[in-house]
Amino acid sequence: MKLSSANINVMVKACRKAAKTIIRDFGEIENLQVSLKGPGDFVTASDKKVEKILIDELQKARPNYSILSEEIGKISNDESFTWIIDPIDGTANFLHGIPHFAISIGLEHDGEIICGIIYDPIKDEMFVAEKGNGSYLNNQRIRVSSRSKLKDCIIFTGGPRHRSKDRELSLKDYNNFSSKVLIPIRKLGSASLDMAYVAAGRCDGFWQRNLNYWDIAAGIILVKESGGFVTDFNGEKGYIQNKTILVTNSKINNEMIEILK
Repeated sequence: MKLSSANINVMVKACRKAAKTIIRDFGEIENLQVSLKGPGDFVTASDKKVEKILIDELQKARPNYSILSEEIGKISNDESFTWIIDPIDGTANFLHGIPHFAISIGLEHDGEIICGIIYDPIKDEMFVAEKGNGSYLNNQRIRVSSRSKLKDCIIFTGGPRHRSKDRELSLKDYNNFSSKVLIPIRKLGSASLDMAYVAAGRCDGFWQRNLNYWDIAAGIILVKESGGFVTDFNGEKGYIQNKTILVTNSKINNEMIEILK
């Protein structure tokens, strides 16, 4: 089975078109690493190009929907439907020629994410989910892992940034988790893919502070539709407002909340 609703089809088409630009530009990154100017400006331009393609495709198909995107901010139209876009989630990886980043698009309806797509163009892995219809990776149904003891789990996180106001708290969280798990914590550099990997059962849990809505929007529905939990650090629904997000396979949720408290 595959998801093929009208909105999903629009999102898939937009991602496929934008991915051509990302793949082409990523091929140029290696040449820029050794240049005096460096690849920074080039990556910023790529981000904006990809965003423009996504917005053009989404607006062509759904001209009345609002848009929230990392680079341009908010385009206000019909407030009941909003596309939430991160054109390249994992730009630092992209910048350094590391093939681990994704296009992320979520669709919010009346304050709830109803479908989402996270597309890794280099690995050609498309994670798609729709409310009530499950989560899929390249048209194969995915589920969260079944590990029930935190010590046996693989846990992902990200950050903190150099000047983050919660830098010390984030490092404390990291130390606390490191003392509870047998496998070292993973930091792969793309929050959307971290969430997609929880949905696919590749890792068991993910936590992070200070993420933006576009970082997590598509991941929310992917994890929920694959049987996982998405909460804030208190186990509540305030992850968008207070910018603390905890994503788990559901079985280790309480253990992770206790550590984050």
